[in-house]
Amino acid sequence: MTGTPARLFVGVAVAAFLTSGCSPAVDLPSPPPAQAAPASQPGPVESAEAMAGDASPTAAATPAPLPAPTQIAEPQPFTFNLYEDGDFVPQYTFEWCVAASIQMAHNLVRKGGEGTWAGQAQQGELWEMARVRSSNAFNGANPMGWAAVLGEVGMGPYKVVSIPAYEDALRTAARAMAYTGRPVGLVMWSGRHAWVMSGFESVGDPRLHSEFQVTGIRVMDPLYPYGSGQWGPSPAPDTLLNPEQLATQFVVREPRRWSTDLPTGYMLVLPQQPGS
Repeated sequence: MTGTPARLFVGVAVAAFLTSGCSPAVDLPSPPPAQAAPASQPGPVESAEAMAGDASPTAAATPAPLPAPTQIAEPQPFTFNLYEDGDFVPQYTFEWCVAASIQMAHNLVRKGGEGTWAGQAQQGELWEMARVRSSNAFNGANPMGWAAVLGEVGMGPYKVVSIPAYEDALRTAARAMAYTGRPVGLVMWSGRHAWVMSGFESVGDPRLHSEFQVTGIRVMDPLYPYGSGQWGPSPAPDTLLNPEQLATQFVVREPRRWSTDLPTGYMLVLPQQPGS
């Protein structure tokens, strides 16, 4: 890894992610068997009544401004990667892609003394937390709930943003990671699934060059190794995709799938600087 500390953070169901969880297309196999991996758990889960509420304050058409890059010399190849062995967690049902993504986010940023989050019971609790914080989600978990829970379990603040242009979305995600040291949530399959962006490669350091170019995106798909008959295979954990490869599954959210004030675009669950 160049220019960053060695350690910083970083599905799919017959029901819909943005409508009722994660929604695959076709030809999915049976859900993966439960895996016993109890580790550190989040704090006690509140009652559904206490957790319910409108998460709309976490949404924004554009992300909060970050410090202006300090332009230096010619842009050079730059690498940022939060992933270490053991960070990946599979989703234990075809609905729980958001919850598995929250567990992976914790693993990507956990400090030395903190344990891995990977348990099935914990994943179910996180999904329920996200579900009751999700508005207009048809009883599932959507990006609003995803962002809210990330903040509540100690990984926030996060904000849901929609970026009209693909290249701008990649630069926005990379810039946020470089400044915060935390992963980005990618809303996949036109709003049906959740991935985690665990790193990137670029020409130029986003903190130093305003016109840097993202050349690779490291991803974690909680559905791995199953994939989708419509959208394609799940990449292995920490796979480096080029922008063209990512674009086959990371596409604009369909406006009809979710009632929100956000414009049509590439949707990110984006880490924010504290106080932003």
